[in-house]
Amino acid sequence: MTRRLLLLLPLAGFLVLAVFLYRGLSIDPAERDSALMAEPFPAFTLTALSDPERTLDESLLKGRVTLVNVWGEWCPTCKQEMPQLLELADRGVRLVGVDYKDTREKGREFLSEFGNPFEVNLFDPEGSLGFDLGVYGAPETFLVDAEGVIRYHHTGYITPQDVERVILPEVATWQD
Repeated sequence: MTRRLLLLLPLAGFLVLAVFLYRGLSIDPAERDSALMAEPFPAFTLTALSDPERTLDESLLKGRVTLVNVWGEWCPTCKQEMPQLLELADRGVRLVGVDYKDTREKGREFLSEFGNPFEVNLFDPEGSLGFDLGVYGAPETFLVDAEGVIRYHHTGYITPQDVERVILPEVATWQD
């Protein structure tokens, strides 16, 4: 009897492992909450993508509601998202870009080809700001209120439907 139970032990171990694996694979990473929700935007000092001599910090995000969009030339969904970001800019939404883990030349080429909806782009070649934001890929977008506090986090690209259903209502909620 004990010998039979020992023979079933590997099967039981496999079944437990299979349940944990299935559970992990069923979690949608886009549904995760940002640990920075309702927290001040992380402190940073980065240069502008367009001008390596221009240094910017988190004070850039104070005084006006801002969408901070993390993007990269290497990111295929960032290309899909660009028409929606251009529309948001046309509708008066302030956008600041973070060119994430890119080269300055490729970032500039991307904006030249797909358009530039951003008031300014931060150049984050090492991904330090992305790391502080908890970014695990691009695109990701953060809504920052006029006090510099993160109020909304959108994982993945902004679809045309997201503009009307999610992004514009969130911006309106936090505007003065």
